[in-house]
Amino acid sequence: MRIDRLELLNYRNYEKLELEFSPEINVFIGENAQGKTNIMEALYVLSMAKSHRSSNDKELIRWDAEYGKIKADVYRKYGKLPLEITLSKKGKTAKVNHLEQRRLSDYIGQLNVVMFAPEDLHLVKGSPQVRRRFIDMEIGQISPVYLHDLLTYQKLLKQRNHILKQNYGKQSINDVMFDVYTDQFIEAAVKIIRKRFHFMDLLQKWAAPIHQGISRGLEQLEIRYQPISGLDPDWTPEEMASFLQKKLLEVRKREIDRGVTLVGPHRDELQFIVNGYDVQTYGSQGQQRTTALSLKLAEIELIKQEVGEPPVLLLDDVLSELDDYRQSHLLNTIRGSVQTFVTTTSVDGIQHETIQSARLFEVTKGTVKE
Repeated sequence: MRIDRLELLNYRNYEKLELEFSPEINVFIGENAQGKTNIMEALYVLSMAKSHRSSNDKELIRWDAEYGKIKADVYRKYGKLPLEITLSKKGKTAKVNHLEQRRLSDYIGQLNVVMFAPEDLHLVKGSPQVRRRFIDMEIGQISPVYLHDLLTYQKLLKQRNHILKQNYGKQSINDVMFDVYTDQFIEAAVKIIRKRFHFMDLLQKWAAPIHQGISRGLEQLEIRYQPISGLDPDWTPEEMASFLQKKLLEVRKREIDRGVTLVGPHRDELQFIVNGYDVQTYGSQGQQRTTALSLKLAEIELIKQEVGEPPVLLLDDVLSELDDYRQSHLLNTIRGSVQTFVTTTSVDGIQHETIQSARLFEVTKGTVKE
């Protein structure tokens, strides 16, 4: 898939912007705080209907405007697909082929992107929340059903926590709705856990050989998905549900004392093992960056396999964060195989022919010219 044309209206520091892109490499060059990342963010929002930088959609609208809009002509293997996101102070709407989508979960998946930004280098050593978000965003792109199950789970988690807070300090909970919510919570949790296990198996399959290649055959990467302690990935849904029910009963008193749900996918973790050692704890910065790069390149292959065509790759100011060898490996991998958007302050230090043959855009104070 590829993005042929982009139009921004009242988005961040762009009052109006229209661009046409190369199907291969597009590079945005400019100093910091000129608007390069805003373009990358817009492409991400076009895909995921949310920003990777802000949870507040109002921040995406130009400061003196009532609304903002992102429009693009996307080409999939079956032809042209116009996409549109409109942001206002009341909310946002999404259109596919000029038709408004009733739910945002119906929209997500029309355009698949893989974003690689400096903060993604913290995927390995950052908080568990960063890794859970990584899992959810990537599965959500290839499985709209997962997004629906995740929203259901988050709603039930909020309702369950609300009752726990209401009963703070008590010995037990005498509320029939709490039991109803708990049963529904377990059902949604099992769906999420099973999908995450499947996704991690696929990611492991692609990431391990990529990591081995980047490390020149010196390192073996293993990705471990760690849900509730003791849960077996080979269990049936019924066995998983029974296990979760037991675990929740075991921690009931602690949940009442703390006012929060202590067991479930919202507390899951990812562990990255290289040559038998936990990279987060014992890995060098180079190993952590190789692991993050391996995961991003694996995402491309995984989406290509699941969707039937490659995603669009967004490299936001990340090339300067990689050494020459990892930089070359990344550029060699993507050359001719995936439409790529790159932001950088300069291409002077990048000698790779992939960048030398790219379409170049100069960004200065919210204006873009070739």
